[in-house]
Amino acid sequence: MNDSKRGAKGWSAKERASPKSGESKSGRSKWGLSKSSLSKSGESKSGLSKSGESKWGLSKSGESKWGLSKSGESKSGESKSGQARPDNPKSRFPVGRKLSSTLWLQRQARDPFVAEAKRHGYLSRAAFKLIGLDDKLRLLRAGSRVLDLGAAPGGWSQVAAERVGEKGRVVAIDLKEMAPIPGVTAMVLDAFAPEAEDRIRVALGGTAHVVLSDMSPAATGHGATDRLRSAGLAECAIALAVILLAPGGSIALKLLEGPDSKAVETMLKAHFAAVRREKPPASRADSSEYYFVAKDFRGR
Repeated sequence: MNDSKRGAKGWSAKERASPKSGESKSGRSKWGLSKSSLSKSGESKSGLSKSGESKWGLSKSGESKWGLSKSGESKSGESKSGQARPDNPKSRFPVGRKLSSTLWLQRQARDPFVAEAKRHGYLSRAAFKLIGLDDKLRLLRAGSRVLDLGAAPGGWSQVAAERVGEKGRVVAIDLKEMAPIPGVTAMVLDAFAPEAEDRIRVALGGTAHVVLSDMSPAATGHGATDRLRSAGLAECAIALAVILLAPGGSIALKLLEGPDSKAVETMLKAHFAAVRREKPPASRADSSEYYFVAKDFRGR
């Protein structure tokens, strides 16, 4: 279940070509590295050997004019790879960790919903997205049968189980195995496989009153592709809901904003009397995700 905009994609073409980024018009960087591969002698055209030492840029003290010693470490405690020395207390990033990972961890540390999820014992901060939707639109009622698609790690399933109570039933479907959750029947299953419909219906003990989908496609780093895949998952979730929902039932599903958003909305309006677009408070403002909530299922 799940929520990103320049850093993951790296430098732009303009920045890579700019002398400011460390590369001259000749294609040679200010550190002496050329685009060509090493020669047979083991040295590049710039004079750097495979060991990473320059035959011309080192002073008698063993340091180059850029502050790099023969060991490959800078005075600031960072190596040429950009990784900080573990013994440097001023290191910005832990050794071996990418900048994008570090920024994600920093954002998680500042996120109040992450702290609240830990305090309440929820398996993910996404639990508060469903709480926000349900508090506003009253999807989950005591005794309801709920199908949670793409449920791992289980935050939405936890909230659903709490709100439908002991007389209700929650079936959580995911391709990944989930840890046991009280009041939830978890199944490792492709929800869109031909045999899935019968297995889900048996687990639910009938038709569903609510279908939930917080599914996200595996991120490719290419925005257009990710948005297209998100719409595809949403359409599959709607198709399955049309088969499994009881009359008057509801669906809440995640979608990334894109050119196919209107088609998904049209598909929902063909089967539900009321369709709303929502962005709950726990959904990050810089995320392109939002949720369609459709109620009063009219049938096929």
